[in-house]
Amino acid sequence: MDTTAADLETVLATAAAARRPLARTTPAWRADALDAVARALEDARTELVALAAAESHLPQPRLNGELTRTAFQARLFASGLRDGSLVPATVDHADPDWGMGPRPDIRRTVVPIGPVLVFAASNFPFAFSVFGGDSASAFAAGCPVVVKAHPGHPELSRRTADLVVGALRAAGAPDGSFALVEGVDASVAALRDPRVKAAGFTGSLRGGRALFDIATSRPDPIPFYGELGSVNPVVVTPSAWAQRPADIAQGWAGSLTLGAGQFCTNPGVVLVPDVDAFTAAVELPVPGPMLNPAIVEGFARSTDELRSQPGVGTALQGEPSAEGVRAEVLTTSAAEVLENPHVLDIEAFGPAGLVVGYSSPEELLQVLDVFPGQLTGSVHAADDDELAAEVALVLADHVGRVVWNDWPTGVTVAAAQQHGGPYPATTAPLSTSVGTAAIERWQRPVAFQGVPTAALPAQLRDGEQTEDRRNP
Repeated sequence: MDTTAADLETVLATAAAARRPLARTTPAWRADALDAVARALEDARTELVALAAAESHLPQPRLNGELTRTAFQARLFASGLRDGSLVPATVDHADPDWGMGPRPDIRRTVVPIGPVLVFAASNFPFAFSVFGGDSASAFAAGCPVVVKAHPGHPELSRRTADLVVGALRAAGAPDGSFALVEGVDASVAALRDPRVKAAGFTGSLRGGRALFDIATSRPDPIPFYGELGSVNPVVVTPSAWAQRPADIAQGWAGSLTLGAGQFCTNPGVVLVPDVDAFTAAVELPVPGPMLNPAIVEGFARSTDELRSQPGVGTALQGEPSAEGVRAEVLTTSAAEVLENPHVLDIEAFGPAGLVVGYSSPEELLQVLDVFPGQLTGSVHAADDDELAAEVALVLADHVGRVVWNDWPTGVTVAAAQQHGGPYPATTAPLSTSVGTAAIERWQRPVAFQGVPTAALPAQLRDGEQTEDRRNP
């Protein structure tokens, strides 16, 4: 049910009309509204989870946990709005003796960037969809939100949007604060529209890059925060392998095949000192259902491409699922990767991984330095492992999150979280799409110089800020 041009115009016009009224709401009011949305989603849990399971084929326990996470992150933003941590304020009082000459009174805070367009993801029908992290953080910032529904779960998207709009209306939000659109044409038209001031996306490299190019080639280019893809390298050091080989091999297989491998943090490449021993210790499960036929087809294409690369062979294949999908382990060497780094560009979005054998620490570090940008990089190490310490530092040049003796699947929502990375993992390596810092994508800094108290935003008025958020 694609959104018509006329309906899209209504959505964008009401979002633009809501821009200033919503921006002038208090952080406390927005916190209450976020809590109201969280309650509405949780009150409809049984209905929503059933819809999600029918459309995504994901198991209900996973979906229940994801809905809990979605409500939690909305409440986490609400908490940050109430305690002031998400409403930054820096005050420099006038100083006639300032080192470069008299300094005027100048005060810096943020304002909402304006209407935000969110492209929902397929693999997280709650947490990265209609009222996922992008939508919750944009609303917390005071921005109207227009969500492009993912075609993989349309009925769930519509019902979720109805609940969000109803909760916000009951809380007193201006009309246009939240809306849902459907269809590629409508979403591209919205992205080109001057009333949209920023966009968030989670999906494929090809689709995300096409949208990024549209956003940045507008007459008025806008920020486009795209999460595009990642193979999330894992390094197993020789000392770690000597200490706990079975735990590492099976831990990798479990993370690789979790949710049929349909996670953006899926550890698709593992670098090991002994390929034969590593693959011999791996046991592959039968994958669960994949999200939709397009994902199945894409997985088949990407694994075919991996197998066609020079020096890549198939070491293991598991039993097929009802869809005919098999978990798979491919192998190659560090030397082959250095000859053909393109192999590291191929993301198999599903239960398949590439095991890369290295012969020396020097060769391992060389391979790490040819990785393109990634969301995560993991290190499995022993205590006092000097090689692992160097690996972590090298990985930090390429990834947004370094994981130590653990697996990257599972991204907790917290203030310190970083879910991003250099291109092509994302289009905006200075930002995160998970955690409370995600709000910064939708906030534009503004300094107020010499402005009287009555005309200042509340957080910049003397006596309104906590001391730890102010300059002396």
